[in-house]
Amino acid sequence: MKKLIITVALTGNVVTKEMNEHVPVTDHEIIQDIIKCKEAGATIVHIHARDENGNPTARKDVYQKILDKISDNKINIITQLSTGARAGENTPEYRGQMLELNAEMASLAVGSSNFADRVNANSFELIESLWEKMKKNNIKPEIEIFDTAMISNAKWLLKKGVLRAPLHFNLVMNVPGSIKGTCKNLLFMVESLPDHCTWTVSGIGNAHVSMITMAMILGGHVRVGLEDTIMYNENQVATNELLVKRAVKIAKELGREVAHVHEAREILSL
Repeated sequence: MKKLIITVALTGNVVTKEMNEHVPVTDHEIIQDIIKCKEAGATIVHIHARDENGNPTARKDVYQKILDKISDNKINIITQLSTGARAGENTPEYRGQMLELNAEMASLAVGSSNFADRVNANSFELIESLWEKMKKNNIKPEIEIFDTAMISNAKWLLKKGVLRAPLHFNLVMNVPGSIKGTCKNLLFMVESLPDHCTWTVSGIGNAHVSMITMAMILGGHVRVGLEDTIMYNENQVATNELLVKRAVKIAKELGREVAHVHEAREILSL
């Protein structure tokens, strides 16, 4: 079985300091968490940005500061930028402005779904525009899957020649309004994926531990972090470092060796 890649989603667009005091919002806080999480075993950092007021943003200059600090601190980690729909205007120009920067990966949702408080709208026009920017700048997309129809969309886009193999998926389980995080649902999603792809699982909220554990058993990779769950257990708030360390501990118990950064790049064909 291939070595396990651990992605850490540090911040997200939703979590605030009031919800969890440990969520990193400033570029300094984000860098400090990246250092801790890499030392703990993470090989990919999924980056969301916040503006001067702590609000989600897709602004290129804010992402640039984070990437510059990763470089200045000589942190050898795979950088994955978010192009998600919660960070402001829902246009390819706004959502994809950070794709001109020097990153290795970026998120790409390939269909629309519901969030608890809004629609996660991703038209085919927007999807193709974001993909073209990624291709132009040699950025590998992580295909974000919130529901089963999105897998069909990805296969259609691959057949059409919009996407390019080998694909890498992130199966996001248990977002309110999207597919529930159950073992049965996850198994169906995994069995529906195209051949010769790689895949990661994100378990949201109380589905976090069961989803990442099942992903490891099935041979996939995992995402952890405060974007996905703000609690370590029902009595303890989480930190990004704690969540990475728990994933490493589960992997060890299951006999999955954790990949180093150079091994993750090879697995993902970066």
